[in-house]
Amino acid sequence: MGLDAPSHWVILVIAAVILFGYKKLPDITRSVGRSLRIFKTEMKGLTDDDAARTSADASQSDKTEAAATTPVIPVAPVSPQAPVVIPPSLGADTSPGVPAAEPAAEAPRETPQQQTQS
Repeated sequence: MGLDAPSHWVILVIAAVILFGYKKLPDITRSVGRSLRIFKTEMKGLTDDDAARTSADASQSDKTEAAATTPVIPVAPVSPQAPVVIPPSLGADTSPGVPAAEPAAEAPRETPQQQTQS
């Protein structure tokens, strides 16, 4: 009584040809096949994701148990210090009791006349 009888399948095929035309049927079946293939890969991907999630949950619970037995050592936060910048005018140590350094003597410069004589 249902779709078991071959005559019902023949009637369905004839109705599809009349509705869609014989030129569009290969395109329709191709797109249905692609859709089913995509659906199949997505369903496989979902089962793979579920398996990966359960294994990740199991490994996470193992890490949690291991972390519970490992002692935690508190560490004080370290803040970086800003570099000390000494202006060039204060380059010498000016603390009390320490004599200031003498500025270095500059070498005498040659005049253009002395350069031509050399």
